[in-house]
Amino acid sequence: MKKLQQLLPFLAGWALLLVSSGFGTLPLINGVVQLLLFTFVVCIPVWRTGRMSYVDIGWPWGLFVIGSLTLAMAEGNGLRVALVGGLYLLVGGRMGLLALRMWRAGALDRELTRYQYAAVRWERSGEANVALARQVEVLAQGLANASFLAYPALIIGANPEAAIHPVETLGLLIACGSLAFESIADWQKARFISATRERGERGRVCDVGLWRFSRHPNYFGEWMVWNGLIVMTLPSLGVLYAMESLPVAILLTLGLGFTSRVMYLSLVYGTGAKPSEFYSVQKRPQYADYQRTTNIFFPGPRRREGP
Repeated sequence: MKKLQQLLPFLAGWALLLVSSGFGTLPLINGVVQLLLFTFVVCIPVWRTGRMSYVDIGWPWGLFVIGSLTLAMAEGNGLRVALVGGLYLLVGGRMGLLALRMWRAGALDRELTRYQYAAVRWERSGEANVALARQVEVLAQGLANASFLAYPALIIGANPEAAIHPVETLGLLIACGSLAFESIADWQKARFISATRERGERGRVCDVGLWRFSRHPNYFGEWMVWNGLIVMTLPSLGVLYAMESLPVAILLTLGLGFTSRVMYLSLVYGTGAKPSEFYSVQKRPQYADYQRTTNIFFPGPRRREGP
């Protein structure tokens, strides 16, 4: 029962969308599709294999679903709907195609290290039912797609105002710039790994390009994409408060802040930076030095070692 309590915030976030009056049937359809997607693409494979890495397929394609449903069903201004729906398609499709490529290459035949770390956490906490814990963790990500991660798309997509507010443009630029930042970081790391393999070097630390200023610039870029979406949502809050009851509108606004928090905690502590570094320190002798000189998440100048 304690494990299932982890799902309650996401269920509450979805329920809030279902009782709202301004989004029509879109939250219900999105939630049902997300649950079906995760059942067949994630939950059943996880149950059969004991590996959680299938989340890397289900979660981004769930974002693609949000974008598709927004484009098909949102009743707001057409350009605004196209911008936010297209952004979800771009973010989800990019990660989803990369995940499918990994799957076809056999990379998901073994558990990815960020999900291996979950077993370490459960061992430390004395988790008795690991199979249930796996299902709760992966289902939470599906419910996140049904709830808080859909908030920006739904709120923006319901705004009928014709003029695009400058703050919306700013949010869009932040999101697109952050997606480019994330993509560049991924490309730099892939290029570094390929070059070191060609030279027969093992255990090297990627500290080139953006990786000189953050140990996880790709995760930082991903988090900033969501912050850009939240900024993009701000001008639509006036319409939200006009079409919803005050308590619902306030809770939806707080939910936007929770979206940023959920993504930060996931990308740093859940399946992101911390789990990755648990194994990097063991595999790469120079990684401890890298940790002492380079910020874990937020990019910044490198620190000097020693006096």
